[in-house]
Amino acid sequence: MLRALPIALTLVLAACASRRASDSSSMPAEPRDSRGSTPSIAASTAKDQPKSKDSSRPAEKIAGGLTEAEFKALHAAPAGTTVPLKGRDVEVGGAKAYLSLPDGAKGPLPGVVVIHEWWGLNDNVKHWTDRIAAEGYAALAVDLYGGTIAKTADEAMAAIQKVDDAKAHAILRAGHAFLVKDERVRAPRTASIGWCFGGRKSLELALIEPDLDAAVVYYGNPITDAEVLAPMKAQLLGVFGSRDKSIPADKVSGFRKALTASGKSFEVREYDADHAFANPSNPRYDEANADAAWQVTRAFLRRVLVTDASR
Repeated sequence: MLRALPIALTLVLAACASRRASDSSSMPAEPRDSRGSTPSIAASTAKDQPKSKDSSRPAEKIAGGLTEAEFKALHAAPAGTTVPLKGRDVEVGGAKAYLSLPDGAKGPLPGVVVIHEWWGLNDNVKHWTDRIAAEGYAALAVDLYGGTIAKTADEAMAAIQKVDDAKAHAILRAGHAFLVKDERVRAPRTASIGWCFGGRKSLELALIEPDLDAAVVYYGNPITDAEVLAPMKAQLLGVFGSRDKSIPADKVSGFRKALTASGKSFEVREYDADHAFANPSNPRYDEANADAAWQVTRAFLRRVLVTDASR
C-alpha cells in the first residue's frame, strides 16, 4: 500500500504541459551525479562530459542496441510513412500492452516494464520498447490510458486526469507478473522505466512491487518524503534536467535527501537540459544529453539485471 503517497497531480501536469513551450538551444552539459548505497550512503558530485561514463566507477562496454542518432532517426520518417515496429500487442491485466523481445532470444530473459508519457502508448514509446529489447531485455510497454493516444496537450491533460491510481497500479503489477511468468520471458530479474508521467509511475511501481530489482525515473515528479520511500527495495536511477522548471533543483535535492534518509541504493543524474530532453519527437529534445543519459541508463540496467545476477 502506498500509505500517504502524495500524488501531486498538478505538478505532473505542469511538467508534461511545459513541453509545448518553444525550445531553446543548449550546449551539452556536465551531469551532476549523486549516489547512495545501502546501508551507508555517500552522495558525491561527478564532473563528466555528456557522452562519458561515470569517472568514479567505469561501466562495462555494452555491445548492440541503437545509437542515439539511430534512435533519433526513427522519429524522423518522411510524411506519410511509418517506421516498422518489431514487437507485438499482448493483453496484460485486462489492458493492451506492447511486448518486444530480443531477436532470436528465448527465456529466461531479464524484463523491463516500460511506462509511457502523458501522450499515451504511442509509437515513440513503442520505439523505446524496441530499443530496450535490442539491449537484450524482454520489454513490455503497458497502457495506463485504456487505448487513448493524445494528439494535443488538451487531449493529454484530459487523459491523465482520468487515470485511476488503483487501476494503474494493478496494471503495472500485472505487467511485472507477465514478465516473470510468461514462457517467452520468465524474467529472473526485472526493472521499470518511464518518462514524465511514466517516470512517476516507475517510481510508484518500485514502491508497490517488492520483487522489482531496478527502477529508472526520467524527469518524473519525485517523492521527497523518506517515510513514503521506505518500502522500496529496488535500486533506483533518477534522470533530470537542471532547466526543467516543473521539477526545480530543490525538488530533486529533496528527492536525494529522502532516498539517503531511507537507506536506498540510488543514482540521481542531472543534465543541463529541459523537460522531455530524451524524447526525439519533442521540440526540447537534446541529442547530446539524451545520449549521455541513455549510456548511464543502459549501464545501470546492465549492472543490476545482468552483471549482479551473474555473481
